[in-house]
Amino acid sequence: MKALVVDDDRDNMEVLALTLATVAGWEVLAVDTSMEALEICRSVVLDVVLLDVEMPLLDGPGVLVALRADPRTATLPVIFVTACAGPALTARLRSLGALAVLAKPFDPLRIGSQLAGILAG
Repeated sequence: MKALVVDDDRDNMEVLALTLATVAGWEVLAVDTSMEALEICRSVVLDVVLLDVEMPLLDGPGVLVALRADPRTATLPVIFVTACAGPALTARLRSLGALAVLAKPFDPLRIGSQLAGILAG
């Protein structure tokens, strides 16, 4: 599984990336800006993007809208991993095309299998 982790909080980004790489055995790229995320999504074949909601310049929902508008990334699975997960936000993100919304903090021992289950449908 090849994933891109996007979070402007470097600690959160590194914990999720390290957890997926070491516990789940995924190949993980990690960036802390939405602009870097869009560049990578358009140039690297990914299985999933794990995206935070609140980021400077272009927030997570804005990144998702940009990905859905680009034919190269229109079907790329996006899962939000956020501390802001609530019913209204979850519904909004799903309506924009998010596959799922997971709450922070996450269980490092379960996150890989949880994400794999979501991606398997």
